[in-house]
Amino acid sequence: MIEVKSLAKTYGKKQNVFTALDDVSFTIPDGASVAIVGKSGSGKSTLMHAMSGLDRPQTGEVIIDGEDILQLKAKEVDRFRATKMSFIFQSFFVQANETCYDNVSLPLEIAGVPKKERRAKVQKALEAVELADKIKSKARNLSGGQKQRLAIARAIVNEPTILFADEPTGNLDSSTGEIIEDLLFDYNKKNGTTLIVVTHDPDLAKKCDMQLFIKDGKIALATEHHEKRPTVKKIPVGGRRVQA
Repeated sequence: MIEVKSLAKTYGKKQNVFTALDDVSFTIPDGASVAIVGKSGSGKSTLMHAMSGLDRPQTGEVIIDGEDILQLKAKEVDRFRATKMSFIFQSFFVQANETCYDNVSLPLEIAGVPKKERRAKVQKALEAVELADKIKSKARNLSGGQKQRLAIARAIVNEPTILFADEPTGNLDSSTGEIIEDLLFDYNKKNGTTLIVVTHDPDLAKKCDMQLFIKDGKIALATEHHEKRPTVKKIPVGGRRVQA
């Protein structure tokens, strides 16, 4: 379970203060798929960065499996991310001059997985995204959709319990985007991995179990799906915890 409690984050000083997060609270159950939805500048990426420990809010808590990751030291947060979290970004961020094997193997190296154990894990991850035949190919020779599938393979190779996807289909055409979405939701359901998608795409958001609509740094609306029947909870100004 992920519990976000009273997160607040501002940038700048005095007259130039910008409030990115304003008393944000909610709860995500294990294995849920969640969309954080909002326009550019709404605070959705800042929220993802705070939830993953990539950024430190001024106040608040992010409790994962009973531990507030915002209280961990920098090296402890890095270790936590390396073993429990993975990320997929809009811009792929694959190493163009490296092979698919080397790209996918990188998180295992960071996590300290012995070299003799890596090949089987890399092979499994590439098979999951239908890129097993590209294991020796350089990433630069892949299409856009293949690069994003490679990014997914790299993200799932260490079998994370939480998978963050920041606009994962933003650079893809609609048909290729649907393939990527299917891969993510299939992985979420088969492995019980918590999937958190940051998006401005309402159609992608509707595919998630839970949607958090953020505006001006606040959770303005939360919706949940139970047996394909959506329920809607309005969040008062200042925020209240949303229990899925």
